[in-house]
Amino acid sequence: MNKVMSNKWFISLYILPALLLVSVLIFIPLILTGYYGLMKWDGIGAMQFIGLENYINVLQDNRFWESAGHSFLLAIFSTLSLVIYLAVSMILASKIKGADILRKIYLIPMLLSSVAIAQLWIKIYNPSNGMLNSVLGWFGVQNPPLWLADPNIVLYSIFIPILWQYAGFYILIYYAALKGIPESIIEAAKIDGATPLQIAYRIKLPLIMGVVKVTVVLAIVGSLKYFDLIYVMTGGGPNGASEVMASYMYKLAFGNYNFGYGSAVGFMLLLITLIVTVIVRKLTANKDEIQY
Repeated sequence: MNKVMSNKWFISLYILPALLLVSVLIFIPLILTGYYGLMKWDGIGAMQFIGLENYINVLQDNRFWESAGHSFLLAIFSTLSLVIYLAVSMILASKIKGADILRKIYLIPMLLSSVAIAQLWIKIYNPSNGMLNSVLGWFGVQNPPLWLADPNIVLYSIFIPILWQYAGFYILIYYAALKGIPESIIEAAKIDGATPLQIAYRIKLPLIMGVVKVTVVLAIVGSLKYFDLIYVMTGGGPNGASEVMASYMYKLAFGNYNFGYGSAVGFMLLLITLIVTVIVRKLTANKDEIQY
């Protein structure tokens, strides 16, 4: 058996189905996206090769860079929110009363589709009869904000349901990592007189730092390509104030029937995400991971 498994031909044969599947689902669409970006094409008629014109136009497109700025702002906001998720996970993992019920409550958003969450928060933000403005009215606020219609606050209004949507996902990851820490380490720290805050900061956090780094990458990469909830809630409006790179690409390709330029935007989104991922991985790389 060992002789068979050390044979390169057998190894190639085993990984071939997975390699074909990954190629069909990931690599070929990526290559085609880059190729379509070299074309002037409405998505239906004949394609006309125009070289790098679409990519040059994307680099000079203020609307694209504005949407990229919104995507990066969302990535920063999502990364900072990991601190809240981690704190909640530590509380849930510390054997408090009702922790089981709280864990199930935090998981509820994961059971809902992005469209359902978007519709729910559209009603909450409704300026005339939404729950949020009604609560503000009880406190005497005469002119509550137009949460999804004010260009100055619409992006921040959308961040809240996005963070709510992914709270259960990250809390579940952190909770599983924290429960994997041997109880003997925590008990030893308590015997030495460590406070709960010292245990959290000096013992638990370093021991799950590898998981934290992974979630940072997930939060940043996921934010850069985020699309569905924002598109349903605002469509990128008003006046592009909540436009992100993915929604801009969708509008160009399927709204304006400029498939070639939309593909160029999509390929630029891919390159930006790859570059950011490499940078984040370099910054968070640490060869001295703590083992237990």
